[in-house]
Amino acid sequence: MKAMIFAAGRGERMRPLTDTCPKPLLKVRGRPLIVWHVLNLVRAGINEIVINHAHLGGMIEETLGDGTKFGARIAYSAEGAALETAGGIAYARHLLGDDPFVAVAADIYCPHFDFTQVLDALQDNDVWGNPHAPDKRDVAWLYLVRNPAHNPLGDFALNSYSVANEGDPRHTFSGIGVYRPEIFDAITAGTPAKLAPILREYAARGQVGGELYRGDWTDVGTPERLAQLNA
Repeated sequence: MKAMIFAAGRGERMRPLTDTCPKPLLKVRGRPLIVWHVLNLVRAGINEIVINHAHLGGMIEETLGDGTKFGARIAYSAEGAALETAGGIAYARHLLGDDPFVAVAADIYCPHFDFTQVLDALQDNDVWGNPHAPDKRDVAWLYLVRNPAHNPLGDFALNSYSVANEGDPRHTFSGIGVYRPEIFDAITAGTPAKLAPILREYAARGQVGGELYRGDWTDVGTPERLAQLNA
């Protein structure tokens, strides 16, 4: 399985820190956010990694290189202007291949997330997949977390292992998901596109699975949250 790390965001809420440093390179406990993800992916045996970037992206490439020092093989998708999450996937489609891939937001901190669990998340022979009915099988598997203070209403409901747009209790999308690449084929490469509407469309069809992750997790969205982690 390949991985994609989303690293193209401008990080407006993190200014002035992100005026001179891309958000994924901000350090938590002495290590850049994106390096935490690279190391955790490699630890799980996922060493082919695609990273998209835009704002100060050259600094990300300079820091990570080709990934050799981490035991990874890193390919970069330079966007120029950020294309949003789904647009970034569509633009990097040629690097991701045709098999399900895991994607993770670079600006979250989840040091103990075990990426081995994603390896069979969308296997056709699991309880949610049906190779004889592709219109019924799951196209995405999302890892949800308990709602943080900044998102008290959550994003999705979770009924057993099925993600729904409506219902209670509601949970927050962690920024980690596994996707079948073909759900992005309708997006023209180079066109900005958000991920949430695509997930909601397939969730309404009953084709999004997921589970609740209970480990340490922080959306490092403001300088205050970064300072709290480093305190």
